[in-house]
Parts: sequence; C-alpha cells; structure tokens
Amino acid sequence: MLEVRHLAVNYRGVCAVTDVSFRLEPGQIVGVIGPNGAGKSTMVKAILGLIPRESGVVKFRNNSLKQHLAQIAYVPQKSQIDWDYPITVFNVVMMARTRHTGWFRSHSRQSQAIVREALERVGMWELRQRQIGELSGGQQQRVFLARSLAQQAELFFFDEPFVGVDKKTEAVIFEVFNELKYQNKTLMVIGHDLGEVSRRYDRFLLLNKTIIADGNSAEVINAKNIQKAYGDGVFFLRSELI
Repeated sequence: MLEVRHLAVNYRGVCAVTDVSFRLEPGQIVGVIGPNGAGKSTMVKAILGLIPRESGVVKFRNNSLKQHLAQIAYVPQKSQIDWDYPITVFNVVMMARTRHTGWFRSHSRQSQAIVREALERVGMWELRQRQIGELSGGQQQRVFLARSLAQQAELFFFDEPFVGVDKKTEAVIFEVFNELKYQNKTLMVIGHDLGEVSRRYDRFLLLNKTIIADGNSAEVINAKNIQKAYGDGVFFLRSELI
C-alpha cells in the first residue's frame, strides 16, 4: 500500500527526521508514537509532500504518491485549522468532494448523498448548518472525520485525533477506524497515549527523529525502547500498557 524509504527532513540545517523506512499494508491501524518534538507530524507532512524532503522515496502502490493524492485523506492537528473561518459543517465535509467534481462546479447528487452519509455516521447531520467555529472540540473532530470519509480514500492519516475530545467522540472515532480497517483501508494515527487507547492499534512505529521500533504492542512498547525514545526520566510499567 505505502512504502517509505530513507526519508529525511531538515529545517534550516537541523535534522528533524532521518533515515525513516517502513511499509504499510492494507487493513492496518498503525499508531505513530514518540515524545514531543520527535518528528511525527513532520514525517507525515513530508510523506504527503506538504513540506520538502531532504531525501527519500515515497511510493503508493508502487507509484509516486503524487499520482494518487485523491486516494489519500489527511486530518491535521486541530491547532493547524482556522476555526474562525466562516464555513458550515456541511460545506467543510463537501470540500472532500472537490477532487471528484472539480472547482467551480455544482456538486452532484451522489456527492451530496455521500456527504450526508458521512455526517450521519459521526452523528453530526443535525448540526450541518452550524458554523464550524461554534462546535465543541469533539464535534469539530467528528466533522473532519466525516470529511475524510466523504473523500472515499484508501489511505488515511490522522494527526493527534484524540486531543481535546470527549469520550463519545473517542468512541465514534474508533468505531469508524475499525470499519475502515475491515474495508481493507490503511490508517496511520499520530498520538501520545501509551495506555488504554494504544490497545486499539495493530502496529506501532516508535519515532524519535528516526524509527526506534516497529511492530506490535509487545515488540514496541517495552522498557528498552521507551527509554531509548523518551530518555531515562520515563517511569515504565508494562502491566499498564497491555
């Protein structure tokens, strides 16, 4: 599905990510974990071409990722979104259909039906005419989850989707994640939680500038790897994590 080889990113001569290589397969929920400043968001943005890469190759289905952008959905951190922009919930989700209908063209009945289905799936259809900035943090996250669904992508990237959300939204997000997984989609989810939420993932990438460990929970979340990624000041209890 996705192959990344020897990815590196520099900011003004400072190494942000170096020599990152991995493959993602269909039907996986992959958690990307690591300390603040580890380069998790930077890595994803470089994969998507949102920031320049110093080096590395990114392929989707054995072709350049740029050839398949319509099949890739990206939900950024909430802090990167302008919540004061005057746009309704419905129109936020409809933006996902622009690649299908083109700019300055009316959206088809099919697209409108897809948007409705996505909003209903996350419990936001009744608030479709509400301004996005009027919503709670959890509601806002569900709207952007709906937008990713309306795109009908194959590969999904979520950057810190659980920050500032309520338990209801967390449950909705994981329900949708599992549905996508069983549709053979691939999901990469950036997060910090090494506890309860981490049980929901099939695989982990532990990152601090480069990949420290790659595998299932037992292979990645252990004292040796956590100490290497987070430093000596981290107190680790394995029994709390699995």
